[in-house]
Amino acid sequence: MTRWDGLGHPDGDGVQPVSYGVAALEDSRTPPVLDVREVRKIYGDGDATVHALRGISISVDRGDFVAIMGASGSGKSTLMNILGCLDVPSSGNYLVDGTDVGALDDRQLAILRNRKIGFVFQSFNLIPRMSALANVELPLAYGGVGASARRKRAVAALDQVGLADRIHHDPNELSGGQQQRVAVARALVTAPSLLLADEPTGNLDTKSTEDVLQILDRLSAAGRTIVLITHEDDVATHAKRVIRLVDGQIIEDRRQGPVEGPPPRLLSKVAP
Repeated sequence: MTRWDGLGHPDGDGVQPVSYGVAALEDSRTPPVLDVREVRKIYGDGDATVHALRGISISVDRGDFVAIMGASGSGKSTLMNILGCLDVPSSGNYLVDGTDVGALDDRQLAILRNRKIGFVFQSFNLIPRMSALANVELPLAYGGVGASARRKRAVAALDQVGLADRIHHDPNELSGGQQQRVAVARALVTAPSLLLADEPTGNLDTKSTEDVLQILDRLSAAGRTIVLITHEDDVATHAKRVIRLVDGQIIEDRRQGPVEGPPPRLLSKVAP
């Protein structure tokens, strides 16, 4: 039986990219990180039927920084759950790094979530009685990474978010902004293909919000692929692309900056 390697790449465990045929080989381009094709999500039946998503199609290339916006009931939370492989669409296809998520069994899906997607939630979701270091190590422990390598990678991730001096602090010893930065470090530690952030600044004050957004800007500038769920226009200005949902449909898909290169806020700081 084959395993995932230490960097989170499948080496034969059944989670493999789909074949794109001769044309793709000739093109030599890598598949998009996310490829959502005519995805629909329906809850209930009869008079109680709710169409949460109505034929959503989105392709997100490597290195892009996308903000998905919408009011309550727009379908953005449902879409986030599908993108994070926490729910399945009623119809349509969803590929992560060329892998058809719908073709995976539960075990393969858990592996893909652990290795390919880094989650950042509004409520932090840290384990209260574990230090910042232990919280960040957790995805690596689930992935079977050894203790020494786990610690080295977790310390590096915490340093990346400016918390090298807080690694032994429990969550209740950290501010809200620091807790969210721990959550970002935890999301980064497996070197995922996608950083998926669901309202990451929703519980933060203005200063902590800016700190977290600056981290996301730097990650984007370094080539990290980020999808951010938000209802705040100011937060969305940090993204290279903004997608707006209403009643389960895309009504706007606007590019604010090229996929390659720094995000708009960083670009504006270096512009003459």
